[in-house]
Amino acid sequence: GVLPALCLLGYSSLHAGSFTLPEELIGASEGFLEYTVEDYLERSEIQARYEIRINPLDPRLRLAACASDLTQTLESPAQPVGRVTVRVSCEGSSPWTVFIPAQVRLFRPIVVATRPLKRDQILGPADVSMIEQDIGPLSRGYLTDAAQAIGQKLTRPLQADQVLTPAHLELAESIRRR
Repeated sequence: GVLPALCLLGYSSLHAGSFTLPEELIGASEGFLEYTVEDYLERSEIQARYEIRINPLDPRLRLAACASDLTQTLESPAQPVGRVTVRVSCEGSSPWTVFIPAQVRLFRPIVVATRPLKRDQILGPADVSMIEQDIGPLSRGYLTDAAQAIGQKLTRPLQADQVLTPAHLELAESIRRR
């Protein structure tokens, strides 16, 4: 949270003009995350819509005004997806660092089951559909093209609207006639 950031200080009781306002920290973090997410999507060749939400900061936060530009880095994780922390620092005459928690949601069209499906079922076009969903929580993977699933055999039963993962699929055995 923000309380550990208070210990990294620049804490004084001067008038507001000598402080870096929480709004400045939020604006700097949002701008940094927008750039970082767009760069990540471009480098990864991912077509996705994103939403960024900066967690509220303690309005009592009092950091000394920064004479130089604020610097931002992604503290964690390596990819700007899910829960992230932005490190915002002032390198000026009264240096300080604060960690800003945020949430980055990436939305992509992914493959889901259209209805309950049984184990060992061979998937056809009517069994799957595409819906836009936040991919951040999908740690087991997902499919981005229905063609990846059609003709495959299910390894386990699925519920309607359940995300298909690579682990749910195996090659259907072809029947050979002589």
